[in-house]
Amino acid sequence: MEKLKNSRQKTPLVTHIFTADPSAHVFDGKIYIYPSHDLDLDVPDDENGEQYQMKDYHVLSMDDIGAPVTDCGCALHVDDVPWAKGQMWAPDAAYKNGRYYFYFPAKDKDGIFRIGAATGDNPEGPFKAEPDYIPGTFSIDPAIFVDCDGRAYIYLGGIWGGQLEKWRTGVFDPNAPHQNPKGDSLDNDPAIGVYISELNDDMLTLKEPLREVKILGEDNKPLTVADTDKRFFEAPWMHKYNNKYYLSYSTGETHYLCYAESESPTGPFKYKGRILEPVKGWTTHQSIIEFKNKWYLFYHDAAISGISHQRNVMFRELEIGEDGTIKTINPYDGD
Repeated sequence: MEKLKNSRQKTPLVTHIFTADPSAHVFDGKIYIYPSHDLDLDVPDDENGEQYQMKDYHVLSMDDIGAPVTDCGCALHVDDVPWAKGQMWAPDAAYKNGRYYFYFPAKDKDGIFRIGAATGDNPEGPFKAEPDYIPGTFSIDPAIFVDCDGRAYIYLGGIWGGQLEKWRTGVFDPNAPHQNPKGDSLDNDPAIGVYISELNDDMLTLKEPLREVKILGEDNKPLTVADTDKRFFEAPWMHKYNNKYYLSYSTGETHYLCYAESESPTGPFKYKGRILEPVKGWTTHQSIIEFKNKWYLFYHDAAISGISHQRNVMFRELEIGEDGTIKTINPYDGD
């Protein structure tokens, strides 16, 4: 296990490997971060994300904010996932039933993104993958939220490289076009929303089929395809504050982190504002946790490498008002 000193919030957690898409959790009083593991590959960028050819996952941990960061080593490798071919993208983790559950997207043997699950006895892994992906799942970026009543929910989805727009009919269509503005009447169509399902108590199967939930604008109508500064693109995350539910997500090509609010973990969600202005690099992906009565945003950028698929995870303290309003962060203020 390699320990690296990190005392400033704006510096990367680790630099000995490239990490991205951080899902942070507090387990047993410690902070655990579940990122994807970018590789040093010379692969051209494309809109389908072929440059993101990750093969395994490392878990990072901190005893406290600003404490040394521990790389707990490889927690799961694609070679140990029977159904997966590659592209181990943004993961998440959860604790329930006295076990730790690890969730991850990967392409199956047919090149279709699915969501897999693995289990372990410790938050840092290693995790043992289930023999097949979770039935009924597709796309990328699983985020798990376990509510105070013990009910657990999965949120997922990513258009373009995440293939979500290819599932609009309920069946995978490899020829379905990207959802992006084209300067025509289709720009006013409702944008694709996040997909949600409650999990069964086993945490390994869906209690109900995945369903799409729209994000509403100030007019209480779904955000449209043209609302690229606000609409959902990928990277869903759920946190709860003062008994309200906050869905945060990335807008994709406009590079904002935004959030929407609801009275229920299953929506509907109403757009509220931005959390983070654009970072250096193409993607933006986040998680939000409370630790010792303060709130923190974990995210990544590509400032060190200058390469979109070689990123580094960092964090910033969040300012959240009593009404749940999140103050927008400029990731490079003070630089």
